[in-house]
Order: sequence, then structure tokens, then C-alpha cells
Amino acid sequence: MLEPINQNTRAGHWQLVSVPDEPYRAFIPAPLPPNPALTFDARLHELLERANRALGRLDGVTALLPDPDLFLYSYIRKEAVLSSQIEGTQSSLSELLLFENEAAPGVPLDDVRGVSNYVAALQHGVRRLKENFPLSLRLLREIHGVLLREGRGSDKEPGEFRRSQNWIGGSRPGKARYVPPPPHEVLPAMSALERFFHDEPVKTSPVIKAGLAHAQFESIHPFLDGNGRVGRLLITLILLADGVVSTPLLYLSFFFKKNRTEYYDLLQNIRTQGGWEAWLAFYLAGIEEVGNQASGTARKLSAMFQEHKIQIRTLGRASFTAERVHNLLQSRVIVSPVLARKELKMSFPAINKAMANLQKLGFVREITGKQSYRVFAYDPYLKILNEDTERPVSTMTSGL
Repeated sequence: MLEPINQNTRAGHWQLVSVPDEPYRAFIPAPLPPNPALTFDARLHELLERANRALGRLDGVTALLPDPDLFLYSYIRKEAVLSSQIEGTQSSLSELLLFENEAAPGVPLDDVRGVSNYVAALQHGVRRLKENFPLSLRLLREIHGVLLREGRGSDKEPGEFRRSQNWIGGSRPGKARYVPPPPHEVLPAMSALERFFHDEPVKTSPVIKAGLAHAQFESIHPFLDGNGRVGRLLITLILLADGVVSTPLLYLSFFFKKNRTEYYDLLQNIRTQGGWEAWLAFYLAGIEEVGNQASGTARKLSAMFQEHKIQIRTLGRASFTAERVHNLLQSRVIVSPVLARKELKMSFPAINKAMANLQKLGFVREITGKQSYRVFAYDPYLKILNEDTERPVSTMTSGL
């Protein structure tokens, strides 16, 4: 039998939970901000400045784009795929885009539906913030309800905080790698986190706030399923709500996926050693890396679109319809003639002629190999977006 312990850190304490079969220890996080306060040495200050500069560059690039929504459509979907892959979902960006075109035979529907639900959950959160709805427990429950509304996880109380114990790793709490707070501790811990969102008890830099809140959310693990996806989304929502970014183009899923062992270890180090500073250094480095990558990709795509427009204009009279289809491909990446007809109010012959011209220019590829029910991809764009998403990671223990 476990002996009671009094293991306290600045991040919280471990509580012995006595149950008949096998007692276990659960972690009860202390309210944010950390106490004693964070120690900002020269390195952490520099990392914060670099992260803020990366976010500023990203927002500056998107402000200069002719239509930021073109990038937003694809970036949200890329994030949905990466975030879902971390949870073991075997679905690629191409499969998601095909699914949205209702042209995805052979695609694992449960997986791709889950990714599609993530897109809907993200969009729901962003829309609510734009409607001036506060970042709150209610909004997080709404997002969770959309995330698990159908398919895998739909039996895990969508939109509700858990009423039973969960754990990470192992077959039962006594053998788990980590046990979050017992159910009756979830609402008090989440209520304290909600106050922290709104700078209570003290005002906190938004970038630091987002990093602390993400780690705290993961420690609380308030839902039976979907905690990792909602927790990663929380970073972007805080940056949006506090006006640090104007569009939701910053996502850390790939950074966490690439460095997942360090990520898990640093979260656990917060709980066992109170290592908030080490976590923030890792998180801020991720903000800088991902922000710079997103800025570079936006510039690259913007230049590519302009170059392709110039080449389309060499088609003469055929350039008008080809440019309209090209504009649609910029926002949808994968397009069927049926979708193009619906969106552009053009005839099938006109659409097929435009696609043929774009194929000749080398921009578009037909990806089904069929004569009917064809689907076309904006190939150079898709290749850029597919980086890091087309080879799903193997199923991992859900700890994010």
C-alpha cells in the first residue's frame, strides 16, 4: 500500500487517493500565477523578446496579404491534422480536403471526421471571440462539445467536465504515469484558471499567460477525452483574445509533436519540481520557431500566387475563367468540378476548360485518375502544406 506523502511544489501538491483496490496519488495544481513568482533571467527575457518579435512579424505579414482568409483556411486544416495526429489519428491533410469535397473513397472516415470536428471546434472558438464572447469555461465546454460531437470520443461526455477519474499511461491510476486531480477538484481548478485568463489576481503578459495556462490545463485534464486538442487550441485563443495576433495562424502542434519526449518531461517536471521556467523556455522557443515558419510560408505562398497569376494571363481570352478557378484553388487547395460549379456559378465545360489550361501550366493535378467525379489539386500549394503532415506519427499514449 502507498504511504501518505506530503510532496509539495510551487505548482501544486500530490494527494493520496484511498480506494479499496489500489490507492494512488493525484496531482492538485495550485492556482496561477506561480508562487514564488517566476524568475526571469537574461535567457528567458531574450526568449520572450524573440517570441514577441516572431508574433509581430507573423501579424505584419498577414496584414499585408491580399486575402488572409486564403491562408487561414489551409492553416486551420493543417493544424487540425497535426493536432489530431498527436492523438494517434491516422489522417492526412489531403484526406481531410478530399473529405470536405465529399470525394474521399477509402479514407478512414472515423479519423477524418475527428479532424473535421477539430476544424469546426477551432472555428467555433474563433467566431465566438470575434463576437466578443469572453474566453471562459463555458466557451471551452462549447469547443469540446463541437470537437467530440460525433465519431471517436462522442461517448466521452462532450461539452462536460469529467465526473470520473482519468489518468495518463498505464491500465489503471495506480500504474499511471500521471493522475490528474480527482473529479471534485476539477471545477475549482478550472475556475481559478478562468480567473487567470482575465488577469486575476495579477496582470500577466499574454504570451507568458498562454504558456502557463496550457500547462495548467494539461495538468487539470478536465475532460474525459480531447484534452490535448483543446489545450493546444487554448494557446491560440488566449493570444487572440488578448490581441497579440489578429488571425489564428499560430499553432504549436508540430513543435510539440517533433519534441514530444521533451514536452512530456517538462510538463511532468512542473508537477514534481515546480519547473515553470524550464517549461516556458521550451514553449517560447516553440513560439519563435513556429511564428517564423508561418511568416516564411505566407510570404512564399503569396509570391507563388502572384507568379502563377502572371503566367495565367498569358492564356489570353481563356485567362478570365482560369483566373477565377485559380482564385478558388487558392482558398480550397483541392477542388472538384461540382464544388467549383457551386462556388463560381460557372458551367461544367467552362470549369473543365479552365482546369485543363491550369494543368498545362503545371499548377494543377487531377488526383483520382478517373474520367468522371474527378478532383483537382493545386499541386505546388498542397506540397507546401503537406510538409510534416503526410506521414502520420504512430499512435502514442495520450498525454498531450
